[in-house]
Amino acid sequence: MPYFYLLLAILTETVATMALQASEQFSRLGPAIVVVIGYAASFYFMALVLKFMPVGIVYAIWSGLGIALIAAMGKFFFDQQLDFPAYLGIALILIGILVIQLFSKTATH
Repeated sequence: MPYFYLLLAILTETVATMALQASEQFSRLGPAIVVVIGYAASFYFMALVLKFMPVGIVYAIWSGLGIALIAAMGKFFFDQQLDFPAYLGIALILIGILVIQLFSKTATH
């Protein structure tokens, strides 16, 4: 169950961040409301995960996967381009998450 809550935390944070871009510095009410609700939901779900996993591991997974999803969604929805070093950096973040999941004894398995 902790991974389900972590997935919800990542997805709601991703939606909130995309809405932050769409809110145009909080000048558009609809996306601004989505930002506030999305981040509140994300932190709520992350708090549930913290009952089962250490905060460092949770935050590493939450932020790392969030970075990768935001980069992909930014390209798809806003036509934002990344260069090779950006893709490499994101790949290294994802590799770090895999190392934590596959080899760390502190991650929930």
